[in-house]
Amino acid sequence: IHQKMFESRLFFVDKLIDMGAQIILCDPHRATVIGLNRSYPLRGIRMSSPDIRAGVALLIAALSAEGTSIIDNIEQIDRGYQYIDKRLQNLGAEIKRI
Repeated sequence: IHQKMFESRLFFVDKLIDMGAQIILCDPHRATVIGLNRSYPLRGIRMSSPDIRAGVALLIAALSAEGTSIIDNIEQIDRGYQYIDKRLQNLGAEIKRI
């Protein structure tokens, strides 16, 4: 991943790493993501959505993680994706607002 414009756009990568993702943050603009390795499954954690794009990335990771994830500040996701919880439920996702 190479983000040329905003250094802060990759701050959510730390949360993915906390979930167990194999990611190397090379510098404020680049991250290397190691592909799927079943030896390192993602695990659910509590996190906060910093913005729309990062929030959706965290949501997708949470849906594929083992255990329960809680995402705070979901208003950020709602700004770009209305009723995303209902839409994902229609696709079979186990997701609910609390």
